[in-house]
Amino acid sequence: MAMASFCFSFPTYASPTYSTRVNRYLALLRSPSLRIDTALASSLSTLRLGFPKDTIRIHSQPINSADLLSSSSTEENDSVPMPVVLIDQDSDPDATIVQLSFGDRLGALLDTENLQFLNEMKALKDLGLDVTKGSVTTEASVTKTKFFIMRMGRKVEDPDMLETIRLTIINNLLQYHPESSEKLAMGEFFGIKPPEKKLDVDVATHVHVEADGPKKSLLYIETADRPGLLLEIIRIITDTNVDVESAEIDTEGLVAKDKFHVSYRGAALNSSLSQVLVNCLRYYLRRPETEEESY
Repeated sequence: MAMASFCFSFPTYASPTYSTRVNRYLALLRSPSLRIDTALASSLSTLRLGFPKDTIRIHSQPINSADLLSSSSTEENDSVPMPVVLIDQDSDPDATIVQLSFGDRLGALLDTENLQFLNEMKALKDLGLDVTKGSVTTEASVTKTKFFIMRMGRKVEDPDMLETIRLTIINNLLQYHPESSEKLAMGEFFGIKPPEKKLDVDVATHVHVEADGPKKSLLYIETADRPGLLLEIIRIITDTNVDVESAEIDTEGLVAKDKFHVSYRGAALNSSLSQVLVNCLRYYLRRPETEEESY
C-alpha cells in the first residue's frame, strides 16, 4: 500500500495547557449542538445534495418485521460487540478516512442507521471539515460507516482536530447506542454506564519500533484509551525531536492501538533513538495522571 507522507502541523503547547485542551474537548462533546433530534431526519437528507453522484452509498441486509419485533428482546441477551473507531491517514493520498463499526448494531434498525449516518456527517461538517464521500456497508454481519474527510482541500493533519474527530465519533456512537458505554473508556465521561472493569494501564501499555525502510520507522503503541490521548502521544514523540509523518489511530473498545510512521532528520530512527522514544512513551503513558508541569 502506498504511503502518503506528511508532517503534522504540530501546535505549541505553552498555551492553552494540555489539560485545558482536554477539558475543551469534553465541553465540546457535551454541547447540544452535536445532538440531532429524530424530527430533523428528513431535513438532514438534503446534506446528500452536495455530493457527486454515487459518493454516498448505504447498503444493509434485508430486515423483516419479525426481526424488528424481536430485536429489543434479543438485544439485551446478546453480548455487546466491540466498538471500533479507525482514523486512517495512510490509505488515501488526499483525504483522512474515518471508519466506525459496532458489530451488527449500527444497522439494527434501518431508520436509526440512516439517522446516525447523517448525524455523524453533520457533526464532521460542524467541525469545519469537508466530507467528500460516505458509505454504510455490511460485511459478515458487521456494519461499517466510512467517511473521507478533508480540511482546506487536504487531509486533516492537525493533532487537535484529529483528536476532536475521534471523540466526536465516539460521542455520537454513545448517543445512538448507549449500550456501547460499558465497552468504551469514554463511557465514563459521556455514557450512561461506565466500564465495569478498567484496564490496568501498566499492563495494557505496549510500545515498540521497527524499521520500515531507510527513511522512516514504524512506531506501534497500544495503551488504555482516554480523552486527549492522541495529543499526549504526539507531544511525547515531538519532545524527543522525532517527526511524525503519518498515523493510523485505532480505538478498539477500551484500548487505543495506534501506528505512526516516524523519522529523524529525514531518516529512520537508529536503535538508540528508538529505545529513548520507547522508554519515554512507556513511562508517560503509564502515568496518565502526570501533570504538565512535571513533564
